[in-house]
Amino acid sequence: MNDAMSEAELKHQLLEWIAQDCERVRALEFALQCARIHSMPQWCLAAGFVRNLVWDRLHGFELSPLNDIDLIYFCPLDISPERDLAIETYLNQLVPELPWSVKNQARMHVRNQDMAYTSCVDAMSYWPELETAIGVSYQAVDTESDDQTQIKTETQTCVGMKNHPASCDIELVAPFGLNSLFALKLSANPKRALPVFDHRVATKGWLTRYPLLECCRKS
Repeated sequence: MNDAMSEAELKHQLLEWIAQDCERVRALEFALQCARIHSMPQWCLAAGFVRNLVWDRLHGFELSPLNDIDLIYFCPLDISPERDLAIETYLNQLVPELPWSVKNQARMHVRNQDMAYTSCVDAMSYWPELETAIGVSYQAVDTESDDQTQIKTETQTCVGMKNHPASCDIELVAPFGLNSLFALKLSANPKRALPVFDHRVATKGWLTRYPLLECCRKS
């Protein structure tokens, strides 16, 4: 699919697919509410939230259930695990039927034995698979004109959604771009040890679940 599409066209296609998925739009709305309450200026829903949607679509599958929603954010002022737990508890109380997992990327370098990360994008650039390092968030947008507002609203409208935040726009976070994701590749990140990638591929079952994937151990 990506052979005939530019990066901008792939981005447009991805954001359109997200906007058409009411469950993902709903999760984004709750995440935005949480981010405002808990002062999370840098955040996104990442990993399988985006990756699996694209792989499902390109395989012609029914969309997989959201069995793990990774909410990541960056807050160097408080890197305690208790902050993550408090945010996760808030989300579980707000919408208990969704499976939330919250991680402040400002502290994950300790677990991964890296230099301190500087942002969510920087942290994602160390994730074991290139195609997992993709996220989306809602960001406030200016509504300078009726035409501009209409364009942004159309981009993010989910059929059947009545309370869509018209003053927000879906924003993509993708340090490695979208080409390999749409090319159905599963690529090792050279910043991580290869056994980490191999273990995840073996335990996640991606190659069985998505038979069109091409495993690339050397990126």
